[in-house]
Amino acid sequence: MSLPAAIRDEATLDEVMSRPSAGLIESVARGAGDLLVLGAGGKMGPTVARMARWAFEGAGRDGQVIAVSRFSDPAARAGLEAAGVATLAGDLLEPDFLRDLPDAPEVVFMAGRKFGSTGAEHLTWAMNAHLPGLVARRYREARCVVFSTAAVYPFVPTDSAGADEDLEPEPIGEYAQSCLARERMFEYAADTWGTRSALIRLSYALDLRYGVLHDVGAGLRDGQPVNLGMSTASVIWQGDACDLILRTLEHTAAPPLTLNVSGLAPIRIRDVAVAMGDLLEVEPEFEGAESDSALFVDCRRMADLVGEPMTPLEPVLRWTAGWLQAGGRTLDKPTHFEVCDGRF
Repeated sequence: MSLPAAIRDEATLDEVMSRPSAGLIESVARGAGDLLVLGAGGKMGPTVARMARWAFEGAGRDGQVIAVSRFSDPAARAGLEAAGVATLAGDLLEPDFLRDLPDAPEVVFMAGRKFGSTGAEHLTWAMNAHLPGLVARRYREARCVVFSTAAVYPFVPTDSAGADEDLEPEPIGEYAQSCLARERMFEYAADTWGTRSALIRLSYALDLRYGVLHDVGAGLRDGQPVNLGMSTASVIWQGDACDLILRTLEHTAAPPLTLNVSGLAPIRIRDVAVAMGDLLEVEPEFEGAESDSALFVDCRRMADLVGEPMTPLEPVLRWTAGWLQAGGRTLDKPTHFEVCDGRF
């Protein structure tokens, strides 16, 4: 898959991120029927839905990709429909709406809440713990891919390979705790109804409009020091993340498959800041001490089961710097990658 030298507009960005790989098209061809994407209006949802639709077309698979969200941004809904994705608008927490959604043999569950959790913890628990229980019951006969987070892990030494799936969760803060609750609801469904699922512990997808590289670069551009409190992180190009996650639909299991998804090599925030500074022609300043432990993940199980990320970090750095220099749109959703106390 060829990579562009630069990405200068959102239409190109969305097209590049949403291209399905040959491996995904082959995986999709082995399935049948509709795919329901719940929570498709967030940061990654449109990419997942478009990519799935284009993979269906590439595979010649019958069935619809149906995106479900409140769709507070009408343009996002229109963009999905233009790409051939069917859409349904409503609140998943409304019992009648959830009940009346169409059945589907495959479900990608993405709905959740992170930003603004502090001070509105009840909403975070409703979205991240209560709703997953409702969805797991409603779609107990389906194969479910469930977005979770690497934040359920404890910090690990920076000279290690990262947290692997066999490490016991030790979530810090209510956001991470509620995400572990999401996983437990699907474990309950597996035990009670035999529901097959894959729990995706994702670490930092990269879009040019948000993400760790965007946050570091925007801070440098605006003359802000780079915080080194979280010295190491795992990141992955959003297109690669969506591609690999969609491939897990054919690996769902009961008890659930648990899978870390991110880059195979962690990044050092200091190194990324220096590289981004070179591209932006800015000398980075730093604050905070680099710790000897951090939150990052070991993705070797992912590589063995569904494949490796296809997009190197260097072009994403270059694309991000160019995007920031051109004043490209931001989603205004900082990752808070530097947060160490779990309060988002």
